[in-house]
Amino acid sequence: MGLLNFLFGNTNNAVTEFKERGAIIIDVRTPGEYQQGAIAGSKNMPLQTLNTKLDYIKKLNKPVITCCASGMRSANAASILNRNNIEATNGGGWKSLQGKL
Repeated sequence: MGLLNFLFGNTNNAVTEFKERGAIIIDVRTPGEYQQGAIAGSKNMPLQTLNTKLDYIKKLNKPVITCCASGMRSANAASILNRNNIEATNGGGWKSLQGKL
């Protein structure tokens, strides 16, 4: 098991499973970063504002795949969502995730 798999789990399997279940993609980068390129259909919710969006995300009633630039902020975001009873997985960097979708 590689270090990244140890830290983040096997994201390929989780992303595939979540995608098959109609997951939404939440990009937790800043609006400026998001405007420079993003996954089509993803929702931009910067990490620093995520706690204010929890009720909205819960109402969507879908699993969540988080992404950012490198995977660090999205790991934090997935952790926040899971602690708040929202099923989430870290999709990692958005460019890498885009290739898995």
